[in-house]
Amino acid sequence: MADSAVLSLVVSDPSPGERRSAAVARGIGRLFARNGIWCLAEMPLRNGRRADLMGIDAKGRVVIVEIKTARSDLLGDGKWPDYLDFCDRFFWGLPPELDRSPLDEDAYRPDCCGVIVADAYDAEFVRPAPSRPLPAARRKVEVERLARTALRRQLVALDPGCAEWGRDG
Repeated sequence: MADSAVLSLVVSDPSPGERRSAAVARGIGRLFARNGIWCLAEMPLRNGRRADLMGIDAKGRVVIVEIKTARSDLLGDGKWPDYLDFCDRFFWGLPPELDRSPLDEDAYRPDCCGVIVADAYDAEFVRPAPSRPLPAARRKVEVERLARTALRRQLVALDPGCAEWGRDG
């Protein structure tokens, strides 16, 4: 997502679904911060997908969270396995009221996917995500991409005039 689009999400009038997703992301961000995981929202991946949250833990491992706030969205998501090649650990992030039972089915690979339940104030690891280590070269690329994206977003927030510079490097 372009930086200007990220900024417009902050100032636009969000839909109820967007507000629920933002609340879940906020709670997960707090949980992650307490656990030494620093994350960025709306992180584009090299395969054209976009991670709802992507972060790095204290050991340099890459974590991705796919947030779902509606049963239909959860059941209709066939793209989530595309995220597994870009992280060491993958989590589903859900609000407390959403039925988690589909995530126990084989199609959702509970053997490699963790579950976090969150509201706007906090979150809880309901099922840990097993570590599936990325190859070192891929991890290095993903950590650098995440860092550069975070730094770019921070600079553009301070000076929107920088938004069009350095898009390719």
